[in-house]
Amino acid sequence: MSEGFNRALLLGNLGADPELRFTQGGQGVLNFRIACTERYFHDQQWKERTEWVNVVVWGKRGEALAKILTRGSSVFIEGRLQTSSYDDREGVKRYKTEVVAENVVLTGSRPSGDTQRSAAPAQEQGQTYQGPSSDIPF
Repeated sequence: MSEGFNRALLLGNLGADPELRFTQGGQGVLNFRIACTERYFHDQQWKERTEWVNVVVWGKRGEALAKILTRGSSVFIEGRLQTSSYDDREGVKRYKTEVVAENVVLTGSRPSGDTQRSAAPAQEQGQTYQGPSSDIPF
């Protein structure tokens, strides 16, 4: 039996501000959704299709990115797919698939008019968040 390969590469824009939460043990968990839009030519016209992808970033890196990312931020994500299950309020088992980010690259500037996070550096373009093996936050 061969070994598997689980890798996701995504380029998209955040659909909303990210949500930072903490586990009972105090570990940061950053969640956000990105819109990945592709254009294609069909029936003599250009069309677009958008796929919404859930992304999670764990630990100090997630905490650092929470200070930088905002709705509309353009990001390149490298990570792995992970599916988990939970029971909803009616006891029905639900499944969710998300990308656990190992690398996050900010590919564009912050949306104009963003005054909420002015403490973040103005020169964000090209900053990289390295995966779990690095102690550098981005």
